[in-house]
Amino acid sequence: MSIGVIVFPGSNCDRDVLWATQGCLGLPTRRIWHEETDLSDLDAVVLPGGFSYGDYLRCGAIARFAPALRSLVEFTARGGRVLGICNGFQVLTELGLLPGALTRNRDLHFICEDTNLTVVSARSTWLQNYSAKGHLTLPIAHGEGRYQCSEDTLKQLQDDDAIALRYGKNPNGSVDDIAGITNPRGNVLGLMPHPERACDPATGGVEGRAMLQALLN
Repeated sequence: MSIGVIVFPGSNCDRDVLWATQGCLGLPTRRIWHEETDLSDLDAVVLPGGFSYGDYLRCGAIARFAPALRSLVEFTARGGRVLGICNGFQVLTELGLLPGALTRNRDLHFICEDTNLTVVSARSTWLQNYSAKGHLTLPIAHGEGRYQCSEDTLKQLQDDDAIALRYGKNPNGSVDDIAGITNPRGNVLGLMPHPERACDPATGGVEGRAMLQALLN
């Protein structure tokens, strides 16, 4: 099992992911500069949180054109597993691998706190270690985490069983309390909460650990 973490100018959670996967779980992990294109040796790719390209234009809008992401589209089509966390989720929507968009929080404030979540669907391999309708607590840290989509897209997400996580108490105004979604195939997961920040007992909760441990199965 080999994991790649794509690093953009402005990424700031790539080392957190590296510590969670390699430091806590012992999974071989390498950082991939955004200009690299060879993902052939990887089993999974993580798009970390941060402020790719300074969030100019809008979050993820420039990152979607990175050479590494052209390869990511092919990687996903082959069934490779992809996890987009916070800014990584924003990038996945801009790239079109996930539907909808992430916009400014309802109250226009940056939010940094722990949040309670419900696992809506454990269909995705990323969530196979959680029980459907189970609960977990993960930290969030974002200013543009309000998930929005059309009514048709929301219905399609529901029909595809692609809503992965919902907020217990909606912190940002996301439609249908959505905190994370998958693609229809289930190999791509995007979420605003940070599972990599809930893996090490030394820093608090470990409820995000099971998400990354799914890579071992």
